[in-house]
Amino acid sequence: MDKDKIDKKDHILDVAERVFADYGFDGASTRTISGEAGVNMAMLNYYFGSKEGLFLAIFERKISSFRTLLQNIGNDDSMTAWCKLDKCIDNYVERIIVNNCFQKLISREISMNKRWGLTDKIIEILMVNVVEIRKIIEEGLNNGSFYKDIDIPMVIATIFGTKNYVINMPQLSSLIIGHDIRDEKFMEEELKPRIKTYMKRLLKAYLVNEHDNSK
Repeated sequence: MDKDKIDKKDHILDVAERVFADYGFDGASTRTISGEAGVNMAMLNYYFGSKEGLFLAIFERKISSFRTLLQNIGNDDSMTAWCKLDKCIDNYVERIIVNNCFQKLISREISMNKRWGLTDKIIEILMVNVVEIRKIIEEGLNNGSFYKDIDIPMVIATIFGTKNYVINMPQLSSLIIGHDIRDEKFMEEELKPRIKTYMKRLLKAYLVNEHDNSK
């Protein structure tokens, strides 16, 4: 696919992501998306085939770029398992804080549970990155740098669940934190570093075997 076609496809996905986040899958129409993107329906159908295809393409684009990043981190033999996980947390928090439109989209569709087939496809896409995180945790477990009795599923739930609670429940988490987390300046300058520090200190204390002589 040449650059003009890639740029046009990315433009459509950018518009579609915003429209789906604002109106949900049911409320958004491909006609609205094509109109706001400045393309005809034939082009939209050519690239994505259907409304569901367009919707899933948004997820694939976002998740695949992060998947590549996680794989590169996981394959870097110069880093310990903890350093890899530390770097994953940094990159994950950077992405979830700046991609509120996408996070809103995920939260809306998975929580509604109205379209089981579509939800299953979304979860399948998301699980790819969960697998990459699991590989890094298992590496630390297998080489002895992490404690042998760690609960890997709970570690994964902590990483992804912290985001879900803070970002996807803004009214409640704003009251707990004492500041409107929808304030972009606060999110960028204060909340993002706090989430990183919290998750790293919590997980390092739980995971890292300080008595391991191989480090």
